[in-house]
Formats: sequence, structure tokens, C-alpha cells
Amino acid sequence: MALNFNQYATEANTFLKGYAKDLNLGNDKERAGRILSAVLHALREIIPPEESLQLIAQFPMFLKAVYVNGWTLKTKREKIKNITEFIDLVRSFDGPASIYDFESDDLAENYIQTTFISLRKYISLGELEDIRTGLPKDLKPLIYHSVMF
Repeated sequence: MALNFNQYATEANTFLKGYAKDLNLGNDKERAGRILSAVLHALREIIPPEESLQLIAQFPMFLKAVYVNGWTLKTKREKIKNITEFIDLVRSFDGPASIYDFESDDLAENYIQTTFISLRKYISLGELEDIRTGLPKDLKPLIYHSVMF
């Protein structure tokens, strides 16, 4: 099996271009990439590793790379109880750019929901429901909205 890195790059750029538009960022693929990475990295911290593996099995190569970049398996998951704590976790994965990328909690929540909607084309409804089931009660609406599409 030959790896076609140009194809992965093309798919990634096409996705990021559409994702940036979905986030109302125009053509700012760099900012869109930071937001995508921060949301995915926060998600992997709160779901079980087994669920992460089932999730990335459905991703195309470029999303797998984003998801696993810098990942170290931990035996203890983050204890996130509500949307505010999850937004803070997302911001922590964005670093100093989070002040610019996630200006307000409302905007951050919108970006998180948009991320799940954008990923829906790669993730089965069953897998999204599995992830949603494992989330704390206050976080379930983040995925519920996107499961409907």
C-alpha cells in the first residue's frame, strides 16, 4: 500500500476551507486548524481511550493525525462537569491564541457545535451517540445538536 501524502494534504485543505467557512472565518484556515485541533484534543481528554480508538477508526488520515498529535494515554480522564469547564479545557489546548480564537464562551460553544457538525460526515450516528452517552449531562447538548444532521 503506497501512501499518497499529496492526497491527504488535498483532503485536509478542502476540509479546512469548508470548516473555516462554517465557522464564519472566511479563508482563515490557520485559525480553523487551531480551533479544530483544540476541540479534538479536549474531546480525547474526556472520553475513554477505547472510544477514541473507535472514533479515529472512522476518520480520514488527516483527521487521525490531528487527533493523535501529542497524545499520551492517561489512566485518569479529565473530570469535566459542564460546558464552561469543557470550554476552558478547549482553550487550554489552544494556548495563547485562545484569547483570539475563542473570544467569548458563546463563540466557543458555537465553534464546538460547528466542529461536531463538520465531523458528522466522517462519524457514524452510532459512534456519535456512544460518545454523547459517555459525556456528563451538561455536555450532551453539544453533540445532540449535531447528531440530528
